[in-house]
Amino acid sequence: MKNIFTFLVLIICFLTLEQISAQDKSKYDPHKTFDPNFLTSPGTVYRSGSGAPGPQYWINRADYVIKVSLDTAKKEISGSDEITYTNNSPDQLNYLWLQLDQNMFKEDSRGSLTSPYGGYRFGGKNYTDGYNLKSVKIIENGNTSDAKYVVTDTRMQIILPKPLNSKGGKIKIAIDYNFTIPQNGSDRMGYLSTKNGIIFEVAQWYPRMEVYDDVVGWNTLPYLGAGEFYLDYGNFDFYITVPSDQIVVASGLLQNPKVVLTKTEIERLDAASKSDKTVYIVKPDEIHSAKIRPAQNGNLTWHFKMENARDVSWASSNAFVWDAAKVNLPSGKKTLAMSVYPIEVSADSAWGRSTEYVKGTLEINSKLWYEYPYPVAVDVAGIVGGMEYPGIVFCGWRAKGERLWGVVTHEFGHTWFPMIVGSNEREYAWMDEGFNTFINIYSTKYFNNGEYKPRRNNSRMFVNFLKRVGTEPIMTYPDDLPSNQLGLDAYFKPALGLNILRTYVLDSTRFDYAFKTYINRWAYKHPTPKDFFRSMNDAAGEDLNWFWKEWFYKNWNLDQAVKDVKYIDSDPSKGALITIENLNKMVMPVTVEVKEKNGKSGRVNLPVEIWERSGEWTFKYDSSSLIDSVIVDPDKILPDVNPQNNVWTSGIEHSK
Repeated sequence: MKNIFTFLVLIICFLTLEQISAQDKSKYDPHKTFDPNFLTSPGTVYRSGSGAPGPQYWINRADYVIKVSLDTAKKEISGSDEITYTNNSPDQLNYLWLQLDQNMFKEDSRGSLTSPYGGYRFGGKNYTDGYNLKSVKIIENGNTSDAKYVVTDTRMQIILPKPLNSKGGKIKIAIDYNFTIPQNGSDRMGYLSTKNGIIFEVAQWYPRMEVYDDVVGWNTLPYLGAGEFYLDYGNFDFYITVPSDQIVVASGLLQNPKVVLTKTEIERLDAASKSDKTVYIVKPDEIHSAKIRPAQNGNLTWHFKMENARDVSWASSNAFVWDAAKVNLPSGKKTLAMSVYPIEVSADSAWGRSTEYVKGTLEINSKLWYEYPYPVAVDVAGIVGGMEYPGIVFCGWRAKGERLWGVVTHEFGHTWFPMIVGSNEREYAWMDEGFNTFINIYSTKYFNNGEYKPRRNNSRMFVNFLKRVGTEPIMTYPDDLPSNQLGLDAYFKPALGLNILRTYVLDSTRFDYAFKTYINRWAYKHPTPKDFFRSMNDAAGEDLNWFWKEWFYKNWNLDQAVKDVKYIDSDPSKGALITIENLNKMVMPVTVEVKEKNGKSGRVNLPVEIWERSGEWTFKYDSSSLIDSVIVDPDKILPDVNPQNNVWTSGIEHSK
């Protein structure tokens, strides 16, 4: 027994030393990467294991009638918001939660108090008093009563006098309110003074419902700035009263053009709706002209409708140049692309091409992914650098050329994520910013024969960011990310990962089918990250859990290397045994390019499963002469943190 015990101790010591030695060489552990316990929770009746909505999936609904006035002198919005809320959930609701986003711009708001010293993009640069709630009422069964409510920062809880019934129960909430427009509202709304007047970009302008879902119930994370929005779908019927010299553009279709537009504007809009070329509605030399404003003083009320949307926004100014063109959709339907901007940036090199950019983005994305659903698409030049809302986006007024294309195609790309696929931006910024940055790769590739197509490989550009110590994983709340990491974790890394899946791990056919399956399954619904991961696995027919774990849940890095090349029987004509290594925690399939001294070359594509047992793999290559070089990832698609060890060269001549 003693001898056996001693032998076992020696074996354990040997294995331990061997393991330590291996760890010195490699950080890779296949058991952590190929984890059989990852993403294994069973599906439910609401969300299936395949990533599709379950047979009893539900989503609540919020329909709005909004009537507001803009006081251009006071820069104030005042009006009423009537919400019809439908509870399709299986739960009775004892209270409702609403978002009061304007309260974020108060000096003592959580968003203001948690903004980094010195300010940042989503912090408050000037303060307001937030919402002034004049009245909050409940309307049920024709009876109106004062609501019992509590306001906490950017949220309002309404305590119901009796529970709202499940599976179709309805209630109306009526709110009268006013607020002062912040000059720079966290780069999401505000106003800009121009030579001919002020441009107002108005968003988050009405109290709106929080989402109640099957995942956490009420989603009540406060609005702090970086985390955006999570909203239910519904119809919007909204009225905006402004001075008669103003032009208003908004989400949705204008219902009363004969009241608020001149005959000239109506005729030009009709011409634009039939034209692939941009048509002026208001020319640069017509600003403040009676030709483009109805002949009356006082105010005009603009009436818009938007169906099956999660939000609406608008802009107003007496300084707008306005142009438009038709958008051709795959089904044969048409929509109208429009741009409004001040005369200072009306040149062809700047905003004179905005409508062309809108049209191109919508036509390309509609063909590739899912058809654009709204009757208009409006691009507004103003103080906001870049922000998206259904049917309308705000882009920085000084952008031009490639920069303007980039912001326009990005903001309108958000039509697909999160306007159509309604993910929770407050928690998972990457599900809208990252997915959108990914589809921007292809809208840019195909626009105008690649006019703005990037000239560099993006994967290697981000290696230094990926290998920084302390980098947070993608699956981090956006408000928890350091401001200098938001762009990497919410935008670029998710987009890079999806592009690697499309071009390297799967292929474009399999990826596109799976990605479009996800979009179609979750259009106008609320997917979670697991729904996306499972849907892609299911439709692509691939267990990609190793990829989801390493790329989205961890901040691991990739380091593939060529370790050794040996000839069989020391004879190059009999072939070579090539050994490659995986030295860091991340894995990928491997493409190896081999060049021989006789001029022949070839490639070997190895699946990711070669790494399931260990971090080293040897394969035979059918060479016929001495090998000159072996290169891992020859096209430099992967973000390898140490590309120097990707290449093996002979260095000396060999003989048989």
